Amino acid sequence: MRKNLILGMLFCSLFAVAQHDTEWKQKFEQLGTALPTPNGYRTASGAPGKDYWQQKADYKISVTLNDENQSITGSEIITYYNQSPDDLAYLWVQLDQNFRSETSDSPLIQTSKINDTISALQLRKYSKDFDGGFNISSVSDESGNSMNITINKTMMRIDLDEPLKANTSITFNIEYNYNINSRLLHGGRSGSEYFNEDGNYIYAIAQFFPRMAVYDDVEGWQNKQFLGRGEFALTFGDYEVDITVPADFVVGATGALQNESAVLTQKQRARLGKARRSYDKPVLIITESEATANEKSKSTATKTWKYKAGNVRDFAFTASRKFIWDAMAVRLSDGNEPLAMSYYPKEGNPLWEEWSTKAVAQTLVTYSKHTIEYPYPVAISVHTASIGMEYPMICFNYGRPEPDGTYQDVLKYGMISVIIHEVGHNFFPMIINSDERQWTWMDEGLNTFTQYLTEKEIEPNYPHRRGPAAKMVPYMSGEYGIARPIMTNSEQIRQFGNNAYGKPATALNILREVVMGPELFDHAFKTYAERWAFKHPSPADFFRSMEDASAVDLDWFWKGWFYTTDYVDIGVSDVKWFRMANPDPDLETTKVKIKNKSIEGDGIKNFGDAAETFVFKGQGDEYLREFRSKVDDQAIIDKLGDKNFYEVTFTNTGGLVTPILIEWTYEDGSKEFEKIPAEIWRMNEQKVGKYFIKDKKVTNIVIDPNLMTADTNVNDNFFPPEVLPSKFEKFKSGN
Repeated sequence: MRKNLILGMLFCSLFAVAQHDTEWKQKFEQLGTALPTPNGYRTASGAPGKDYWQQKADYKISVTLNDENQSITGSEIITYYNQSPDDLAYLWVQLDQNFRSETSDSPLIQTSKINDTISALQLRKYSKDFDGGFNISSVSDESGNSMNITINKTMMRIDLDEPLKANTSITFNIEYNYNINSRLLHGGRSGSEYFNEDGNYIYAIAQFFPRMAVYDDVEGWQNKQFLGRGEFALTFGDYEVDITVPADFVVGATGALQNESAVLTQKQRARLGKARRSYDKPVLIITESEATANEKSKSTATKTWKYKAGNVRDFAFTASRKFIWDAMAVRLSDGNEPLAMSYYPKEGNPLWEEWSTKAVAQTLVTYSKHTIEYPYPVAISVHTASIGMEYPMICFNYGRPEPDGTYQDVLKYGMISVIIHEVGHNFFPMIINSDERQWTWMDEGLNTFTQYLTEKEIEPNYPHRRGPAAKMVPYMSGEYGIARPIMTNSEQIRQFGNNAYGKPATALNILREVVMGPELFDHAFKTYAERWAFKHPSPADFFRSMEDASAVDLDWFWKGWFYTTDYVDIGVSDVKWFRMANPDPDLETTKVKIKNKSIEGDGIKNFGDAAETFVFKGQGDEYLREFRSKVDDQAIIDKLGDKNFYEVTFTNTGGLVTPILIEWTYEDGSKEFEKIPAEIWRMNEQKVGKYFIKDKKVTNIVIDPNLMTADTNVNDNFFPPEVLPSKFEKFKSGN
């Protein structure tokens, strides 16, 4: 009978972990009013509501690229459909090229200083020696009558004679021109690059026409000024675009080419037809030798390339006489077979011919699996000298070998990663159309995470730049006060790449691999993508969809990772080891009998001689009657009699609650991995204790052994404590 008393008290102790009064920061309270109130437009589940609406804008554009003076002259007819329940007294149009006008405020708001030495290029960026803003020559209605406009820097308001009623449309015309910036001299997402060796340009042209701003149920008019960093909130529509260029130019663009017979030779059309049936490798439509010949032609005649694109939010194009062009078909599971294509000069070879289009193809396959099937007819990668940038069906990417064609792996993998990233933007935000001007992470972060999944499918040991938890440790352990929460507007973010790209990608990776598991996560992530494809999601729609489709309460995760600058620093501060002792029949006390004190220092390395033993007397007949009704006492005692009981105390120094990942190493050298859910911190957010029952004696405990949680200080992750080499010592040893 005495043994039964021992067992009852033991189980009571296992689940009655002492808690300490500490500062409570409500880490597990629901987001509640931090998220907008659900309504008929956006539901509490994260799905579009029965009354959801969005606007539409169709464009008919004619532009001429002037190669002699690097300028664009254009005209457009916009048909704007007011599908909202509101009457609109005016329309807002984005004039993003005004970021480069001589009167732009953008240079004025940038802090700067002059160092003892400064490059000519940096000095030139400080000066206003280039005017790349829009010159709006006319804005007229469908009848040709001038419309009243007000230009406020990068936004233009069109005042209507009568309000545009709900469920009606308006058509108007804009004529304009602007000077094309040099991407190397002036920077920027689009522009030109000059090749002095042969006197030719590559043009990567975007934001080249006035574009309708978004009007929605969240912000009304999204008319926040373009200051250079926060990218674009745009409306879906259909495009017909005529692009007039020198006759020896090749043009790639958003959409499907409508006049192949007018702009391609018979040989090029035949090769393009072959590419549509090639699934294993790209087919050259224009070879390197043919591109080299085109460089020398310098035609004074012109050709007009005609493109159409349906249900896209933007349009961009590239043009040059230098282009090599290849393409291959991609089989998707829904039967769609888009063309993956690349345009690049000879300066990009051999790297681009070998890797670019293959990277495009893999991106379409992996992203389609995790989001929605790629719906468009083409996906294009264009070689440029500087940063990558994305648009529907086309993107501009870096990756130039040395002049002799040699390159190192760091360049190859960097190029492949950029191509994956920029092609991946077709999904975020070109299809799942978040507001980049407000929430960069919904575009860059979700895309960087899916880029990481794609890289893993390309090569198991791919040298990822972002995604793995350990990659984010230097940022999250940086100087306190510099970091900003992920939920920060684009223009106020410090350390932009880490905040908007790296940290959200890391958070989602941890959410997938540590918190939810791939099966639950992948279903929820795909559900979000399918719900909001070709729509305008907000952060709340993402948060709610991920919970709704998984039955996992993630408010604590969003609060910690997205709304604060807390960081992960979980440690093990104390370990006690217990063994069950034989009870003393004459013992009448209800207190614990302890033979040894808590194990300290190196003692844990040899648990065998340092165990605490304990004997309990029960808590009374009422407790025993309840306990006996539930278990076979003697059988359980016999089962637990030779077990090892460990009381482990965990601390949370960084503030960011997270699951506790434990690796146990046993006396026989075997290991066991165990995960404790993050909810263990719900009563005490700084310190918790927990008992574990083990068959074998433990010699070592490690927290987060595989570096899966972005723990910023692993020095306290070991028991017994280990002295890890410093950064300087690692540097000296070459590790």
